Amino acid sequence: MLRALAVDDERPSLEELLYLLNADPRIGSVEGAGDATEALRRINRALESGPDGPEAIDVVFLDIQMPGLDGLDLARLLTGFARPPLIVFVTAHEDFAVQAFDLKAVDYVLKPVRKERLAEAVRRAAAQRGTAPRIPVHEPDPDHIPVELGGVTRFVAVDDITHVEAQGDYARLHTDRGSHLVRIPLSTLEERWRSRGFVRIHRRHLVALRHIAELRLDAGTVSVLIGAEELQVSRRHARELRDLLMRRTTS
Repeated sequence: MLRALAVDDERPSLEELLYLLNADPRIGSVEGAGDATEALRRINRALESGPDGPEAIDVVFLDIQMPGLDGLDLARLLTGFARPPLIVFVTAHEDFAVQAFDLKAVDYVLKPVRKERLAEAVRRAAAQRGTAPRIPVHEPDPDHIPVELGGVTRFVAVDDITHVEAQGDYARLHTDRGSHLVRIPLSTLEERWRSRGFVRIHRRHLVALRHIAELRLDAGTVSVLIGAEELQVSRRHARELRDLLMRRTTS
């Protein structure tokens, strides 16, 4: 059973988070803190108590934007401890995801918080603490990928994705209608979507061959045009890309 601490300076958000965590059977106990300074004092007591002590905390569900010490500042402080609690960020802002995972966050949950999404974050925390129950693993839908937007999970068709950009432990999926951030490494998507016509053109970019409008050669550099965006092709990938495009046009 996980021992949790929820931190949010907005009282209604904190009360909702506490309610949802209390309803999860994997949470043995949960406390609330109204700011990062209060949370740090509580975490210090937990660390002094030790991992098996009565004051111990396994995971902190942490808001980011708070007055004074913010959530990212608190997470950075905790990296200096030998055995800090796990961190799950719970925020209304998508923009800090890359920084959050650089700080080894277990998960990044967007507000408004949905019960199912928070349950997934608890599952990940329990898995890292070695307390997760064994549950059946279902194969992902090969034609769609789930993305979160404003607390709602949507399913983006893989065929609509024009290219993918690496952003740390995340990947940004680009479509004609916008972009979505998912917590999947670019190398994983490269392997998963190779048979669907996606090819690596750079350490930061994976592109769908069918969406390439032009291949450009200029003074020894190679780039591709996808919609209105021009993407650089690294030298190590240029020959493979040209060969694939040639086979595609002659087949």
